[in-house]
Amino acid sequence: MGMMFDTPRFANTVPFFRFQRFGHGDARTDSDHKLVVVMVGLPARGKSYIVKKLKRYLSWLGFQTKIFNVGDRRRLAGSTDEHEHKPASARRTNGASAACAGCDGPSAMGNGMQTPSCTHCATRHSSAFFDPDNAKAKQIREQVALDVFEDLLRWLQAGGQIAIHDATNSTIERRCALISRLKSEADVNLLFVESICTDKDIINRNIKLKTQSPDYVGIDPEVAEADFRARLRNYERAYRTIGAAEEKLDVQYCKIIDVGKKVIAYNIQGFLESQVVFYLMNMNLESRVIYVTRHGESEDNAAGRIGGDASLAPNGTKYAKALARFIDRRRIEFAAEVEENNRRLAHFMASGSSSGANSEPESVTSHGSHASAPCSMPSSLRSHVQPDFEIWTSMLKRTMETVEYFDPLRYRIKNIRSLNEIYAGKCEGMTYEEIAREYPDEYEARQLDKFYYRYPGIGGESYADVVLRLQQVIVELERIRHSVLLVTHRAMARTLLSYFMDIPTTHMPDMDLPLGFIYGCEPRPFGNFLRVWQYDSDRDDFEEINASSVLKIRYPKIAMSEQTPASPLLPSPAETAYSSKH
Repeated sequence: MGMMFDTPRFANTVPFFRFQRFGHGDARTDSDHKLVVVMVGLPARGKSYIVKKLKRYLSWLGFQTKIFNVGDRRRLAGSTDEHEHKPASARRTNGASAACAGCDGPSAMGNGMQTPSCTHCATRHSSAFFDPDNAKAKQIREQVALDVFEDLLRWLQAGGQIAIHDATNSTIERRCALISRLKSEADVNLLFVESICTDKDIINRNIKLKTQSPDYVGIDPEVAEADFRARLRNYERAYRTIGAAEEKLDVQYCKIIDVGKKVIAYNIQGFLESQVVFYLMNMNLESRVIYVTRHGESEDNAAGRIGGDASLAPNGTKYAKALARFIDRRRIEFAAEVEENNRRLAHFMASGSSSGANSEPESVTSHGSHASAPCSMPSSLRSHVQPDFEIWTSMLKRTMETVEYFDPLRYRIKNIRSLNEIYAGKCEGMTYEEIAREYPDEYEARQLDKFYYRYPGIGGESYADVVLRLQQVIVELERIRHSVLLVTHRAMARTLLSYFMDIPTTHMPDMDLPLGFIYGCEPRPFGNFLRVWQYDSDRDDFEEINASSVLKIRYPKIAMSEQTPASPLLPSPAETAYSSKH
């Protein structure tokens, strides 16, 4: 007859993903291997977009992940090497056949326009630096790429798990050099990820955005765009897609075509590699918002008890009605915002002006107070209002009761067990004061390590467990092409927002997320844009507030030192290995 064992209580001696997924920390498994992800592709093909999303996802899963950007290192090298730094007065502005006064390279542009500095001038590298026939510049570029790769390997040897080499790596010669270098590294796997884009509109938009990169600081946008297009033509001359040469070397690779519309995976064997490929298959660029809110106040909330399956208290029912009105209104407002953003983008693409291109779009509707009456929909917005809008709740009564006032003909409501609150084991239904009194050791252990602490008793969970059960939810939220409202619980909201806002898992359990707030995450090319609304019970409506003043970490007193601020702002998305130096 079998016996039931409680699950292990702590996992803080090994990376939590390996512990939770595979059990024994001393066992040799595929997850013990490290992974180098090498990006491949022409400029303006979305590599940086993919890299940032991938890093955020893998870090959220618990892997030590870091981006090593070759462009940042190349600009750093260009600004410090004596052979690449000459006075700005050396620029030339004469005809197309003129050479730069600071070097022997040809001027990138003529027609009287001031040339951006080339590889031997004061600011950044011009298109001439990327000419495949420029032997000296090519040698510098290859050396910088290999130097960054060495930095990457040293970081892995020091304890990192997944390193991302963010560069074009667009030639067979460069890729073979990286493959050859990695052969001497034990337990380090290699995965090429090539981003291919054939959509001319996306490429042109990306080129416009490239004029705001560090290479073109202080350069006229039209001049910068012309130079970048010349750089792109130079890359296209030397570019070779991944294919037979790499397959002969038995490497793993994945091609992402048009942001996931088509995916080609070759020879994918490792566990980490499969995680990467599966995630990259579920990306899209559709305009949408992921709304996250906790349920309305429940009877257990009013009593200060955790867990359980209580119904809503009267205040919770009032919140549920206001939530339905708010989302009805927000669907129309968001349609107006999308229409306005499309108009601004079209103006930006036509004018070449950088104003407003990378700024956060303002809402067309007024922020702050709104009338509670139902909104009529202007005929001009009917085509922009998304016909599909899903609402996801947990399987617990307090979340399902919170969405009872939504029109089922206008919303698809799904109840998902993975969104259930973290299970507190034998502490279910207790107050924190009761836990501190009856289980003082458990209470103290939780204060010391909230993320890995697992509640005692059969089925008790930790935040590490919650991350694993929300993994499929996150992938589905990346795949889905329309807006979603998630009505869930505090631990679930913390875990979801830590993913979307790239908040380290060590800070996740201390995020202060009270009842009565709605968090709207809008995916954008440079990351997720967060907006926050707070419920005002006196007005029975929501008001938008400053997101940075709300999302704070409240550290437990037992873990605080004199140097630790009581409520530090959450960190911004992580920078690359070299970007902090600029």
